Amino acid sequence: GFGPFGEHAVNASWIAVQELEKLGLRDDVDLHVYEVPVEYQTVQRLIPALWKKHSPQLVVHVGVSGMATTVTLEKCGHNVGYKGLDNCRFCPGSQCCVEGGPECIDSIIDMDTVCRRVSALGLDVTVTISKDAGRYLCDFTYYTSLYQSRGRSAFVHVPPLGKPYTAEQLGRALQAIIEEMLD
Repeated sequence: GFGPFGEHAVNASWIAVQELEKLGLRDDVDLHVYEVPVEYQTVQRLIPALWKKHSPQLVVHVGVSGMATTVTLEKCGHNVGYKGLDNCRFCPGSQCCVEGGPECIDSIIDMDTVCRRVSALGLDVTVTISKDAGRYLCDFTYYTSLYQSRGRSAFVHVPPLGKPYTAEQLGRALQAIIEEMLD
């Protein structure tokens, strides 16, 4: 999940991830949670360091989207088009994640299948698919992780708390989504 930024004094993604941590995942899964600062340079250091430290099977990033009204599974990350200033008032001069990297990297996770299966569980949360994580820190983090992992990453956007879901609903949705991704 991510820390506060802009109008998101409380970032719903971090609250949702903390709910997931309380719920946990199945017994054979080691869950590690981190609050990622909304800073390009920190992301460029932190994401590769976390992949190196944990050698995970899968990394799932969770971010908030002020425009979202559903829990949204992002299919891909984008390399270029980063113009928004982060919490340090910084933006990469190149406006890209990885100079010379491919324009777009798809997750190896079949998001359509995950969406269909989680939707069939009858949770009180709507799950949808997207191909554009927004060209800000969410997309930047996702691309960085996809590049690092050769596609073994996922990104889930959640709406702001109460618009329309509670922290508990978001935590349960994340639990179902991640367990389905692992399957």
